[in-house]
Amino acid sequence: MDITVVGGGIGGLACAVALVKAGLPVRVLERRSSLPDAGTALGMWPNALRALDYLELGDKIRQVGVAQAEAVFRRPDGLRLARIRPRNPVVLVSRGALTRLLLDALPHGVVKTGVEVSDVDDLLVDSRVVVGADGINSVVREACFGGAYGLRYAGYAAWRGIVDGGYGPSGEILGHGAKFGVTAVEGGRTNWYAAVWSPAGTRFADRDLPELHRIFGDWCDPVGRILAATDESDIIRHDLHYVAPRLRSYVRDRVALVGDAAHAMTPDLGQGACQALEDGAVLGRCLASISDTEEALRHYDSLRRKASQRVAATARQVGRLTMRPRMAFARNALLRTGGLLMR
Repeated sequence: MDITVVGGGIGGLACAVALVKAGLPVRVLERRSSLPDAGTALGMWPNALRALDYLELGDKIRQVGVAQAEAVFRRPDGLRLARIRPRNPVVLVSRGALTRLLLDALPHGVVKTGVEVSDVDDLLVDSRVVVGADGINSVVREACFGGAYGLRYAGYAAWRGIVDGGYGPSGEILGHGAKFGVTAVEGGRTNWYAAVWSPAGTRFADRDLPELHRIFGDWCDPVGRILAATDESDIIRHDLHYVAPRLRSYVRDRVALVGDAAHAMTPDLGQGACQALEDGAVLGRCLASISDTEEALRHYDSLRRKASQRVAATARQVGRLTMRPRMAFARNALLRTGGLLMR
């Protein structure tokens, strides 16, 4: 019996690669007509690189991506708050490049696009396991785990984009209820993101770009130059949500959740994609190495649920610290102290 993965995002593809690597039959059902070939940058932290190494893709992502050896935190007036150098550089890569890498590791025909899943019970008839990898608005989570687990607004919205050319240094500029981030990405391009503390569903009367110029236009370089190089049609905007309350299990009967379907989190740690990669690799390894399906799924849950939920909780705490206007003074003081300690 096939293992059916619902959703062709990062977690779903990672799980499929792990299963194919072990010689197990798998199919991936994706509702979109094609997998995304674009998107903003993702940071591959050491945990994600270990998962990619297990999938035998780590060296390729290191070749494609851009290593980030440090991040500089500044105020909007340019005053440096801290410079942080991680022990192991983060590898930055666009979502499109990572998706293509995972997709190329799968045999032709494994991923079936344009398939809308509405009844999980039908899939279970001829599937050993159904993997819910269908994102933050997961149909599988809703159908199999109940409506008690929904989405909660984090308090701020985000805009993202990629522009040609290099705009350093990498890091974040932190204001009162707003921040602007800059990172490199492959192809000599620059990934940027902006976040603003605002009520849920806030929309601008005009287009996004003029409003971003209004909010961030007088911030220190390179914010103005990046916005000037940005095309309105290339901006991705969305309110930020997380799954609440935390799931008591990522497994129910023969259904397992991975990635955002299980633990959608705010992007404040840059760990969303990393956790999805870990989920997919670990679930695939458990199903490949443990013949009893129930035991395999139980082992997956024991390895990933608490670990990923801790990361999600930490991301929310960092988001509150960096984004709540009333926390700006304490945030800056903590960063300055941390920067001094790390010198």
